[in-house]
Amino acid sequence: MNKRNTILSLAILFGNITSLYAQDVNETTTETNNYDDEEIVIGKDNGDEEIIEVPEGMLLELDSLVQQYNAKTYLMADTSCQMRDVNPVYDVEVYKDRLKRLPTAMEMPWNDVVQKFIDRYSTRLRRSVGYMLGASNFYMPIFEQALEVYGIPLELKYLPVIESALNPNAVSRVGATGLWQFMVATGKRYGLRITTMIDERRDPVKSSYAAAHYLSDLYKIFGDWNLVIAAYNYGPENINKAIRRAGGVRDYWQIYPYLPNETRGYVPAFIAANYIMNYYCEHNICPMLTKLPVQTDTIMLYRDVHFEQLAHVVGISKEQLRSLNPQYRRDVVTGYSEPTDLRLPIEYINAFIEKEDSVYAYNADQLLKRAEVAVNDDAPIYRAPTVAQRAARQSARASRKAKAKRARGGRNVTIRNGDTLSEIAKRNHTTVAKLKKLNKISGSSIRAGKKIRVR
Repeated sequence: MNKRNTILSLAILFGNITSLYAQDVNETTTETNNYDDEEIVIGKDNGDEEIIEVPEGMLLELDSLVQQYNAKTYLMADTSCQMRDVNPVYDVEVYKDRLKRLPTAMEMPWNDVVQKFIDRYSTRLRRSVGYMLGASNFYMPIFEQALEVYGIPLELKYLPVIESALNPNAVSRVGATGLWQFMVATGKRYGLRITTMIDERRDPVKSSYAAAHYLSDLYKIFGDWNLVIAAYNYGPENINKAIRRAGGVRDYWQIYPYLPNETRGYVPAFIAANYIMNYYCEHNICPMLTKLPVQTDTIMLYRDVHFEQLAHVVGISKEQLRSLNPQYRRDVVTGYSEPTDLRLPIEYINAFIEKEDSVYAYNADQLLKRAEVAVNDDAPIYRAPTVAQRAARQSARASRKAKAKRARGGRNVTIRNGDTLSEIAKRNHTTVAKLKKLNKISGSSIRAGKKIRVR
């Protein structure tokens, strides 16, 4: 049975089709809607329109995704895929039935907003979906294992689809980074190291376990996975505020009007991602073919090492090192500060062990921080001032301060025996009121021998 007949058979099984026809994707990608790529517009029955922001993971260019090392090395287009530019259109009831059939713990309801996101994925983003289907072979086993450890429903493995389009180096407009788009504070709270040299938000394994831990904590707060996902995007404090504004109801679709435009689209986009990653075949979306990646393992390093040292001595490419270890911002593994892991293809591990000393020694002074430096002997020698010179400088500074004080008009006098405020004021050509204000005196009592400011 060819692919077209297969799709027709599947469509009949899943529900009635009012119009299963060949919709040219080129037409749908240039459809004349009144929104740009960053927005989705929902028409209301009363004629109004609701504008919803698209998650940033849906805005990443396909060109940037396929330029990653894993994509260039292990992914390729399926040239045998037929009808790749034909997107079948189904009746609404078909979409509803398919969402119901997804084996998920959290509810996957249909509405107009969800449909708009499904349409976006199945038309203008269909080639990005093809990339993500291929890249999922790299990342989904990691996500599933981390989620399983924390007892999280496995459908949340599609959260990075809308967060980062499965790009471990993705950085948002506000600085959220990695597959799971952690902000700095949240990443550090869940044990990710983030310094000038290392950013473990980019580490697929460590960030996945941190994300699963965070999602587990959010569920303890809200007890509802839709609210958990909304809180992952908007923050738990803000979701609690929306719940209070909605009168205390703890239901995402009830607090929906009290959420910002971006968060309103976040849960529908997540539902659409679950749909398209499971029903891509029904929309003629062709996954990129995946070659089996090389087997890898981690080694612990106790000294600093630069990727250039490994590349030169062991023979591995720096590009492959960066792909396997995206957390290292400057191509340096900082093993001196604390034991640090490095992921290598298994075929290179023995070579590293055999040549470890040569790796550390190669061009170390130029590539790594210098442990010892020579002083410039040609520069003039600084000599510390003598005791007499320091005393003279202090006296000069005191004199300058006194002159500055006099220039500002400040002057103190000593109170004599029997003095009153009126007598001091008369001698110094001022008034009692000014004396009281200058010296913060509330009454008229003063003590002989004390200083009093007169102006």
